Amino acid sequence: MEKPKPKLGDQMVISRSKFGTLFTSLQKAGYSIIGPTVSNEAIVYQELSSCEELPQGWTDRREPGTYRLEKRDDQALFGFNVGPHSPKKYLFPPEHVFWTAQRKESGYEVYEDKSELPRYAFVGLRACEVNAVLLQDKVFTSGEHVDQHYQKLRDASLIVAANCTQADGTCFCVSMGTGPKAEKGFDLALTEVLDGEQHYFVVEVGSKRGAAVLGGVSFRRAKPKELKLAEEACDRAAGQMGRTLETDGLKDILQSNPDSVHWDKVAKRCLSCGNCTMVCPTCFCTTVVDRTDLKGTSCERIRRWDSCFTNEFSYINGGSVRQSTKSRYRQWMMHKLANWIDQFGTMGCVGCGRCITWCPVGIDITQEAAAIREREGDQASIGKVKEDEHAVT
Repeated sequence: MEKPKPKLGDQMVISRSKFGTLFTSLQKAGYSIIGPTVSNEAIVYQELSSCEELPQGWTDRREPGTYRLEKRDDQALFGFNVGPHSPKKYLFPPEHVFWTAQRKESGYEVYEDKSELPRYAFVGLRACEVNAVLLQDKVFTSGEHVDQHYQKLRDASLIVAANCTQADGTCFCVSMGTGPKAEKGFDLALTEVLDGEQHYFVVEVGSKRGAAVLGGVSFRRAKPKELKLAEEACDRAAGQMGRTLETDGLKDILQSNPDSVHWDKVAKRCLSCGNCTMVCPTCFCTTVVDRTDLKGTSCERIRRWDSCFTNEFSYINGGSVRQSTKSRYRQWMMHKLANWIDQFGTMGCVGCGRCITWCPVGIDITQEAAAIREREGDQASIGKVKEDEHAVT
């Protein structure tokens, strides 16, 4: 029987024993595969050569300020949530050299890096991470000024999403409408199913590029029962969210409460370490520095990740604009959940929960937003009481 030719929207099945053919097909197409693996007691993204490097039989436990790996009682390849890394590490690297210059007799000659950029295939991105990539697309490729380096990497990349079949203590993607199932932005999307002795992946085709890759994979058409089990697995994950964030009206609430006393409370706990911005898959703050040798014969201009939590980030002539921890945390949270909407038409949070997990003191963005909402409600109630008292008198 001739193998069906995959097309957009098709749902196929790859058995666990044939899953390695996906890696083979990607490698034949010239992609460098970036996927999750266990390293330094965490599940991180690295370049992989084989599906056997995936975190088979591992899961993670995440709570505020806590991350731990544990062994599963099965051999799932994607039976975890998210670690400290995200695709941002590759599409928007922590350090990028704009140009280098070398001193000559007549002055300096400037060189731009003309080397060929890698073609990344991201395997195992969660729905929240896929949405984070789409958000960074808005930042770097929309509007008048396009980041050419990001654009080239992004255009050459391919995304194989892995729908979540479990959630943990800091997940809230359902609140943000970004998961646990990938609905857009992928070339292929996997749902891992373990049913008794059966271990397979339901694969949805999301693009022509994805269909071409799947053409080199050993697969068959999905059966109704297999589709049902895959859907049920995603539904279970949706019901396991450890956190929720009420987004209705949140933008107006935050923007109308810049002087809430709650900002002082959270500032007493915040260390201004910047961990939340480093692990966030959508944060994009940077600084530009020049690096030279001691003789001044060569130099290079570099863009590096920065954080709005550093005192120097808002420095202008005369000093830093945001000198207090209160002002810096307020800037980060209000930008993420409110001002981002004014800039890009959507919130800048995808509900991955990394900022909660990797905060050393366990500050929880969902709890802070709820606290400010509650305080505004209390103030509104007080105001209403005063109005009623005035009306009576």
